[in-house]
Amino acid sequence: MSSKGALPGTVFLVGAGPGDPGLITLRGADCIRSADVVVYDRLVHPDLLKHAAESAELIYVGKESARHTLPQEEINRLLVTRALNGKSVCRLKGGDPFVFGRGGEEAESCVEAGVPFEVVPGITSAIAGPAYAGIPVTHRSSASSFSVVTGHEDSEKSESGIRWDHLAHGTDTLIFLMGVVNLSHIVDQLVTAGKPRETPISLIRWATWPQQETLVSTLASVVDDVAISGFKAPAVTVVGEVVNFRDKLRWFDTKPLFGKRILVTRAREQASVLSEMMRERGADPVEFPLIRITPLDDYSMLDSALTALETYRWVVFTSANAVRIVSDRLFLAARDSRAFASNRIAAIGPATAEALSTLGLRPDYQPSESVAESVISEWPDTDLTGHKILLPRARQGRELLPNRLRELGATVDVVPAYETVMDAEGASAIRAQLEAEEIHAVTFTSSSTVTNFVESIGRDDSTRLLESIFVAAIGPATSKTAREAGIRVDVEAEDHSIPGLVQALEVHLKADRD
Repeated sequence: MSSKGALPGTVFLVGAGPGDPGLITLRGADCIRSADVVVYDRLVHPDLLKHAAESAELIYVGKESARHTLPQEEINRLLVTRALNGKSVCRLKGGDPFVFGRGGEEAESCVEAGVPFEVVPGITSAIAGPAYAGIPVTHRSSASSFSVVTGHEDSEKSESGIRWDHLAHGTDTLIFLMGVVNLSHIVDQLVTAGKPRETPISLIRWATWPQQETLVSTLASVVDDVAISGFKAPAVTVVGEVVNFRDKLRWFDTKPLFGKRILVTRAREQASVLSEMMRERGADPVEFPLIRITPLDDYSMLDSALTALETYRWVVFTSANAVRIVSDRLFLAARDSRAFASNRIAAIGPATAEALSTLGLRPDYQPSESVAESVISEWPDTDLTGHKILLPRARQGRELLPNRLRELGATVDVVPAYETVMDAEGASAIRAQLEAEEIHAVTFTSSSTVTNFVESIGRDDSTRLLESIFVAAIGPATSKTAREAGIRVDVEAEDHSIPGLVQALEVHLKADRD
C-alpha cells in the first residue's frame, strides 16, 4: 500500500524491441501511453517516448558497459516506490525483458513488495539483429537450431556457467549478446572446444537502427578485424554457416537513404509523415519542427465567411491545416461538407487534396505544381471578374497568390484559419549536431521553415553550418527564401510535395553513396 492508503499501481515490464521504433508491440505501445511513469534504457529509441502522455514522468536509467546511470538495485527500488505511490509504471527495456534484460530481477522485486506486475514481451535483438543484417538464424539447408548466449556473464560468478564444449558442437547457430568486450575470450573458448577456425562470424552493431554496421569475418580473423575497423559495442554476434547468407539476403542496409541522418524542419503536427517516409528508406530523421500550428483567439471572421459560402464561386485551400480547421468550424456550426454544394474547390498540393478526400470532397482544380505561377497559368476560369474567392489559410501567408487572383478580376477574401508561430525548442541540440557534422542533409518544406531556422540558429551560423551539408527544398519559393538568407540549395523537388522532396533526396544521396 502507498503512504496515502491507495492501492499500488502496476509495473509493466515492456520489451521495446531492438531499436527500430516500428518493432514495438501494440500492447507495448498501449502501456507507454497509459503510464504515469516511464523508466527507460539506453537502447530505447527516442521516438517510442512520443507515445507517452505529456503528464508522464520520464526517467532515464540507461546502462552501458562499465557505466551505469543507476545501479540495478536502485532501478528495482524506483519501480517499486513509484508503484506503491499508486502510479502506473512502464519499465521500457531494450529487446525483451527476459532475454538478458534483468527483467526477472525487477519482477522479483515487485513480488517481494506486493506490487502487481505484467510482462510484455519484445522482439529480441538476438533475432532482429541478424534478420536486419540479412542473416537467418535458422535455414533448412544449414541450421536447424540456435542458441542465445550472454557475452558478458555476471562478474560475481566463481566460474563460467557456459558449457563451451557442448555449445561449440550442440547448436548450429550461436548468438552472443553484449559480447564485443569479451570477443577474444569467446573466440578462444569456441576454438579450444573444437569449433573450426574458418567458421563464419558476424558482428552487427546498433542492430535495426539506421546507423547499423555489419562486420563479417571468421573465428580466425575476427579479433584482428574488429581491432582494425574500430568496431565497438553495442553489437550482436552471430557464429555459424548462416552468416554466409548475408550477401544474398541483405536488405536493410541497401535502402536508398540508409544511414543518412536528415534534419526535418516541418511543422510538429506534420513532421511525422515526412519522418516516416524517410525511415522507410533507411534514413535517420531528426525532427526540428520550427513551426507550431496554433488556434486563433477569434474565429469570427472565418465563421462569418463560412456562413456565406454560397456567395463564393471558389474556395481555395492551400494546406491540409486549413482543410482540417474549416471542417472543425463547420462541425461546430452543425454543418458538414455539404456546405460546399454551390462552390468550386481548388486544392494546392497533393496533401491538401488528400485532406479534402477524407471529407468526401474532390477538388475541381488542382494545379500541376504548387507554385503561384502554375496556379494562375492553369486556372480553369480565364476571367474572374465579378466573382468572389474565399482563401482560408495561415494568418502569416504570402500575398502572391491572392494578388494574382485579383489581377484576373476576382474579389479575394483572405481569411485567417490558424496561426503559425516559431517553435525553436531543441535548437541548441540541433546546433551541436550540426557543429559535430552528424547531420548529412537538411530539408526545408516551406519559406517559414527557412526563416525560423535562420532565426533560431542565427544568420551567419546558418550559412556556416550548412556550408558542407546537403540542403533540399520543397519548391522554388522555399529555395528563393533560402538563397536570400545565404543558404545554398543543392536540390529542389520537381514535384513540390513531401513525396517529391523524399524522391529528390533519394536520387541525389543514393547517387552520392554509389
